[in-house]
Amino acid sequence: MKILILNGSPRKKGTVATLLKAVVEGINKNHEVEWIDVYDLKMKPCIACMKCRPDGECVQTEDDAHIIGRKIKDAGGLIVGTPTHWGNMSSQLKLLFDRNVPVFMGEKANGFPIPRHKGKPAAIITACTTPWPFNFIAAESRGAIRAVRKVLHYGGYKIIGKVVKPGTKKNPKIAQKLFDKAKSIGRKF
Repeated sequence: MKILILNGSPRKKGTVATLLKAVVEGINKNHEVEWIDVYDLKMKPCIACMKCRPDGECVQTEDDAHIIGRKIKDAGGLIVGTPTHWGNMSSQLKLLFDRNVPVFMGEKANGFPIPRHKGKPAAIITACTTPWPFNFIAAESRGAIRAVRKVLHYGGYKIIGKVVKPGTKKNPKIAQKLFDKAKSIGRKF
């Protein structure tokens, strides 16, 4: 199986990237893994023209969003990592998802969504500076998970696991139990 990793963090050696690497460690070596650093991509924003819906691809001039969209289509599994920004995913990851709506879902004549990746496995990794339990009470990490989960849900993915690391500002160290959980998620692919 081909598994695509989307690192939605600008920090290539940060908490999210480190936990994504732990997921990769757990993945069976027979699977092909491709890593994408979303912040390295050159993409124009979605213009909400809705012309992508009938054809299944964004009509803007070819850029990295198209290339990654094709990789998402081809992947048998998806692992998404993002820092928590204002209780949501990172802006670059959101931009990539906005540009690839038709990659994740089609549309029936009545407007209801048709998932394009029904049953494919997916996982979500997030980290935030807000400490526990405030990150939960204020829906910081939960908001990021919810936003990514919504994209994956409309795509038909089956979420097989998630890892949340709160409080990175005062406690940047990642507990062994989170590394173990990340590796365990990798083994599910």
